[in-house]
Amino acid sequence: MSANCPLRTSPRRTGRFLFGLVSSVLSVCVAIVVIAVPGLLTGLAVGLRGWALAGLAPLLSYAIGGLTGPWTAAIGLSFTPWTYAISTVVFAAIAFGVRKLTVRRRPVEPEPGLWDRRGHLAVVACLILAAAVGFYATLRGLGHIGALPQGFDAVYHGNAVRYIADTGDGSLFGTSNVNWWGDATPVFYPNAYHLLAAVTYLLSGASIPETLDANTVLLPGLLALSLVTLVRVFRGRAVFAGAAALTAVAPVVGVYESMDRGPLLPFALGVTLTPLAAVALHRYLERVAFDTGFVLLLAAVGLLCIHSSTLFGGILFAGPVLVQRWITQWRRIGRDLLALLPIAVVSLLVAWLQLFGALGLATGNVPYYGWPSEWRATTALGALLGFQHYEAHPQVWLSVALFLGIVFFARAGALRWIGLTAAVTGLAYIAVASSNAPLVMALSRPWWDDPYRFFAMAAIPLCVLAAHGLASTQAWLRDKLPSVRGRRLPAVAVAVVVLLGFVVLTNGLYFRSNGDRVYTGYQAADPSKLRVTPGEEAAMVELGKLAKPGDWAMNDRFDGTAWTFALSGVRSVAGHFDETWPPSDAILLAEKFKDYETNPAVRAAVQRLNIHWVILGKPSTEPGKPPYQPGLVGLAGEPFLKEEYRNSDAVIYRLVS
Repeated sequence: MSANCPLRTSPRRTGRFLFGLVSSVLSVCVAIVVIAVPGLLTGLAVGLRGWALAGLAPLLSYAIGGLTGPWTAAIGLSFTPWTYAISTVVFAAIAFGVRKLTVRRRPVEPEPGLWDRRGHLAVVACLILAAAVGFYATLRGLGHIGALPQGFDAVYHGNAVRYIADTGDGSLFGTSNVNWWGDATPVFYPNAYHLLAAVTYLLSGASIPETLDANTVLLPGLLALSLVTLVRVFRGRAVFAGAAALTAVAPVVGVYESMDRGPLLPFALGVTLTPLAAVALHRYLERVAFDTGFVLLLAAVGLLCIHSSTLFGGILFAGPVLVQRWITQWRRIGRDLLALLPIAVVSLLVAWLQLFGALGLATGNVPYYGWPSEWRATTALGALLGFQHYEAHPQVWLSVALFLGIVFFARAGALRWIGLTAAVTGLAYIAVASSNAPLVMALSRPWWDDPYRFFAMAAIPLCVLAAHGLASTQAWLRDKLPSVRGRRLPAVAVAVVVLLGFVVLTNGLYFRSNGDRVYTGYQAADPSKLRVTPGEEAAMVELGKLAKPGDWAMNDRFDGTAWTFALSGVRSVAGHFDETWPPSDAILLAEKFKDYETNPAVRAAVQRLNIHWVILGKPSTEPGKPPYQPGLVGLAGEPFLKEEYRNSDAVIYRLVS
């Protein structure tokens, strides 16, 4: 074979590929452990078993981490994997004590059997298939674990994870220090997502992009697990639960659109766990006790710790559970409200840091402009029913399943309330998408009046209705198909035909089109068109090798170098694309840095910040933004700078005087 044969692969390239593959697999495995194990231990201690344990475990983990970070910061301790592990032991011990107290007062009756072993195995198979399809669709869009998200929001999340990992600061205002440092007003941001991601980053040794992506590829599977748990707890059939797993990962507007836009990583995580609010609420009201109350408390707090809007979304989702209970037995109203009062009071005490931070943000001076309306209400309704936001084609077979779910709605039993949830969240989306009325803007503020977020929330109950449509179709066919030689077709065979038929008709649960949607948030046909180009990424990594601990770098706010801290560990003057209320030194340097030799104020600011480097990426082409900020124009050849690194998209200078 010729030495120049293109099929030959160098040992170095093969080694890099294998190392990257191992690193990616390790980061995903560690992310699963970090998200699952603390919740599983606490859930077991408080008496959760089976599907309820599996489904609620991730939310319990985020509650544990989301509470531990701010409270350890409040008492002057660092948040590390060790503090997360110790807090897990503490929460599990409390859960065990609560369970023992409950059993001592009133023995717990075992839940009646609902699915046989074959039903459980079938649901597990559907869940594994759904998680695998969702994983692959997401990975197909990413290109690889470690792809850098290109949107406006992602840089905050990446820098925030690095900040917590490097400093141990788990406070609710700490992550904003990457951009609003010095005399700038720090910004509140719920940080459960970042806290657990920081633990994953520290334990896996992966890069920040790998850590973010390792969490992202799990989101469709988490949503599928949440919906299976929902159906199980509300005593739906195994076919219904299996169908729910499949429909969960099919709609592009569920989690995939949130990956493309922003990406809105904490919001997308919150959407996947929102159905568990109804699970925890139902279990508590069906058996008001200390153990079920403890689970409801952690579920509510966990949603709040992930994102403020997630708790409101959970209320919108689970509120109809109360409506159905009270319509059928109105005498429950007083008892239920009385039972919920102590949960609300304790939640307020436990999560007051998050609650007051959220209230301060809502009533503060942070600008709130909302989003312009997208289209007319009738068009928004059509988009909703077609699971089609800005995609080229509607997801027709999901719409067909939804139609069947509406036709067979009376058969939904204990889950009939999901119709009201779909109506409430759907109408909320239509209102936000078609109106900028002051009332609509005010009510939608927790979600920043963003139609994309409301569509994602509305898609979840619509998926449940679609799953109900598939399950009811299976039941109808089971009863109506003619018998063969006096024997009806087995229900299992009919279920396989219906569910497998749905998978086939949707071309593998729309994995291609869903992956294509994710792709636009991470990749581009022409890499030079990316907001953060590979060359900029390579330069930021190189800066981490050149700089000493404690060094800062001057950078432009509008090129890709806002990612510098996440990728290199070197703090940069601009840690976000956001230009709202930057520190006074950042304003000065952005305008006057090139006058370093002649301007004493600039030299003083550089000294205060310990700036030893300048990193510039590809000039911005964003409409309304300058190629570079004024203070960074024409730096090449300046005597106070020495060029240390350059590639086609970026350059690194070292200050020499």
